Amino acid sequence: MQAQRSGPAPSGTAKASDPMIGRVIAGRYRLETRVGEGGMGIVYRARHVLIDRVVALKLIRPDLRGETHLRAWMLREARAANRVDHAHIIDIHDIGETEEGELYLVMEYLVGASLSTELARGAVPVARATDILEQLCAALARAHDLGVVHRDLKSDNILLTTRGGRKDFVKILDFGLAHLAMDPRLAPKGAIFGTPEYMSPEQARGEEAGPQSDLYALGILFYEMVTGQLPFRSDDRETLLDLQRSGTAVRPRQLKPDLLPQAEIVILKLLEKDRRKRFQDAHHLHEELKGLQRVLPSTPWEVNSPVDGGPPPLPPPPQTPAVIEWASRAASFARMVSRAYPQANSPAEISGAVNQLWDLAAKANRLEGEVASHTRKLEALERRGRALRAEIGRKVEELAHEESRILRDVTTEQSEIARLKEVVQSAEKGAILARHQADAVALTGDGVRGIFERAGAAIAMLEGRREQLHGHEQRCAQKDAQARDLRRQIDELRSQLARYAEALEEDLASGRERVGTRTREGVGYEKSFGDLSQTLISHLKTKPEVRDMLAEVLQSASMAAPQRPAPSDA
Repeated sequence: MQAQRSGPAPSGTAKASDPMIGRVIAGRYRLETRVGEGGMGIVYRARHVLIDRVVALKLIRPDLRGETHLRAWMLREARAANRVDHAHIIDIHDIGETEEGELYLVMEYLVGASLSTELARGAVPVARATDILEQLCAALARAHDLGVVHRDLKSDNILLTTRGGRKDFVKILDFGLAHLAMDPRLAPKGAIFGTPEYMSPEQARGEEAGPQSDLYALGILFYEMVTGQLPFRSDDRETLLDLQRSGTAVRPRQLKPDLLPQAEIVILKLLEKDRRKRFQDAHHLHEELKGLQRVLPSTPWEVNSPVDGGPPPLPPPPQTPAVIEWASRAASFARMVSRAYPQANSPAEISGAVNQLWDLAAKANRLEGEVASHTRKLEALERRGRALRAEIGRKVEELAHEESRILRDVTTEQSEIARLKEVVQSAEKGAILARHQADAVALTGDGVRGIFERAGAAIAMLEGRREQLHGHEQRCAQKDAQARDLRRQIDELRSQLARYAEALEEDLASGRERVGTRTREGVGYEKSFGDLSQTLISHLKTKPEVRDMLAEVLQSASMAAPQRPAPSDA
């Protein structure tokens, strides 16, 4: 589910193919054209009816509107993505339900190409693949730190766009299967969700997905990018799931012999069937990818990137008169009526229509100012909220990165402790044997000095090994305590973020409702203004004395007859 590169569709064709085009959602967003469709929702390019802001708006699919668990997933999509608040995760601006119970998400409008579109052209250079994967990994590290798992990473929901002159800027879309905590009400136990081609072995077994599952999907993506094909392929879903559970992929270097061994090592580690053998976490993987980038040769892939040249300009706003022009339109009609009826004897319907136009123009002008004021307050609140979420997210990320490093040290210490315990056990046996030999020699008196020296050496070595073991155990305990303290700080920050997010959402919901209520009035004014304009046009076009003025009004792009909106859903 994504907003892909799309030009404006002809209004007649769009309306014929999708009756939603032209509809106003929540009294604020008019749907302009369909730009994408996914497993749970349809994405439209939409525009705020009073503020020239283009957004992507996702509605739950019409045939799924009765599925309450899917509605819950979509709600969690917005909350999960907003809580993470990362540059490489799509921004969610608004979320709500219409009075008919339709759930909608309002997202940033992205222009670019999906990774699947790029991969349809074949493999990409390893430098480009690593750059894309590094951005994905950075976003997932933040998401995992905040308890959010994507669960359905695939090339279709990764968008490559241009941001600030930076090509291949990655945006992860569709957190529709993400979860903050396992909720048994949302899905039957053992249900298998996701895309089989990118599904981890544990997901294929019907087990709960975790951060390691996302890392496995990154391994699939990395493999696909550098080789041009998926590691496991089958037209049969069950066969594909079996391959994910226990199949062995062809080594990447067999398909691409010039692939750096370090890149193959990363891929194969990500594709381990046992999740414990993969990278410990996304921070661990991120460090490895940064190291890989340092040894990769420079390549000119950026020059030939299909997203070069920057995104195309957004479509112009619909040809409807801006509120500020309504008064000018009313004045033009008033002059035409005065010329057509110089004795001031125009029909009551016509003179009444002109008066109503003036009244609507005044009301709409006041309303626009009011809505603009409310909207500015909402945008300021959103900016403050985003800044605070980003600040907390960065703090969590820093702590989690340090925790990751310390936990890896703990694992190393634990391995060394296990080895030293075996050495100590062996040394203890050696010391015991040496003492027995010394005791036996002491009774006979033969070779006493040499035996006692060997016994002393064995005991000294044992003590040395014990000291080594004790040192490693102390360091392990200290690092473990540090990791626990970091985890406590992370949990506190996550709780703080959750409390703030809930309070912010309440304030935003209240402000959005105010804007929605007032904007619905504006939509009504717009419809009335269009109807009255059409009434006057129909009457005045029979008057030859105003033909030049009427032609000027009709030909003016800024005063073109308003498109009559479809009935609002609210």
